[in-house]
Amino acid sequence: MFRDPEEQLKQLKKGSAEIISDAELLAKLRKSFKEGKPLRIKAGFDPNRPDLHVGHTVLINKMRQFQQLGHHVIFLIGDFTAMIGDPTGKNEARPPLTEAAIQENAKTYADQVFKILDKDKTEVAYNSKWMMKFTPADFIRLASQYTVARMIERDDFTKRLKAGTPIHMHELLYPLVQGYDSVALKADVELGGTDQKFNLLVGRELQKSAGQEPQCILTTPILEGLDGVQKMSKSLDNYIGVEDSPRDMFGKSMRVSDELMFRFYELLTDITVEDLAALRADVKSGAKHPRAVKVELGRILVERFHGAAAGVNAVAEFDRIFVDKGLPDDIPEKSVAAGLGVGVCKFMVDVGLATTNSEARRLIEGKAVERDGEKLTDPQLKIDLKSGEKFILKAGKKKFVRVQVV
Repeated sequence: MFRDPEEQLKQLKKGSAEIISDAELLAKLRKSFKEGKPLRIKAGFDPNRPDLHVGHTVLINKMRQFQQLGHHVIFLIGDFTAMIGDPTGKNEARPPLTEAAIQENAKTYADQVFKILDKDKTEVAYNSKWMMKFTPADFIRLASQYTVARMIERDDFTKRLKAGTPIHMHELLYPLVQGYDSVALKADVELGGTDQKFNLLVGRELQKSAGQEPQCILTTPILEGLDGVQKMSKSLDNYIGVEDSPRDMFGKSMRVSDELMFRFYELLTDITVEDLAALRADVKSGAKHPRAVKVELGRILVERFHGAAAGVNAVAEFDRIFVDKGLPDDIPEKSVAAGLGVGVCKFMVDVGLATTNSEARRLIEGKAVERDGEKLTDPQLKIDLKSGEKFILKAGKKKFVRVQVV
């Protein structure tokens, strides 16, 4: 645990996009150190999706860092704000979620975030606890603390006004409710993505109005996906899912470019500023091979979400398949009926190695299909399936199936 306030600030700046402000945060850290009282660190999450990818965990990793430094972390589930719908980054109003959807999504959040945070040291809060008690008069008083002019300075609102896209009244309430959460929780620091900066600043202003010391703000960057270009997104299929299997998580990690892997280390691991600089230098000088560094990144991610044994096994399996040319331990098995003259493309679809005959044909023509280690090169091949026969069919580098003919 880093006890020195200056050292704490140095480590907290790693992987941060912006801190408002360094001087204020250092003052809070010094006071915390002197009084032996942890800071209250807040980060809010609207349960608008049931599952997360590692891009979402950049912020949670920063919470974990505060936690490891001895501070009190509050994981705020925005079940009330989710019913409003945050328009951040959208060119139109985001549809609010139903209460049933919110509750269902919220159930899965804890299981995923506590793979990163220490459950015993994390306060979980729901903003419906205080917001559902608000009367119409309370909302009017809250709205009176911020001007329309200030509200439409928000970047996405400005763009929509210029484009003539409607802004609904309930959308103006979202930053106020998120800001009031900081008042209710007496937050010393609020964390959020760079797209949340406006909302976080509203929290500072509302705390001042409530006679509280304004919170510091720490924003985290948006993580690029496996393509290294666009932000990580399931819709773009460039993501590593928190719930991915160890094999998939490790395999996707190995697809990260040599340059992007350093950003993954910075934002997704506990590596120190000094060790990250040394790692870059070792790769640049040739002291360490990029592939070995990437293997270690994959092991760290698998271990974080699936445990130490899974991390070790993922590396061992990678070595068997790609280094020693061996086979994975958990090859799926398929039982098929005996038959003569079965088209190989259709057979690949039947056993799940391809989704269509066209895909199977492309794999065969690309010399990516093997039967018991022997490449299949003719997409017109007819194969005979004899009762009692067993063989392993492989497509590409990672797809295997053990066939049992019955």
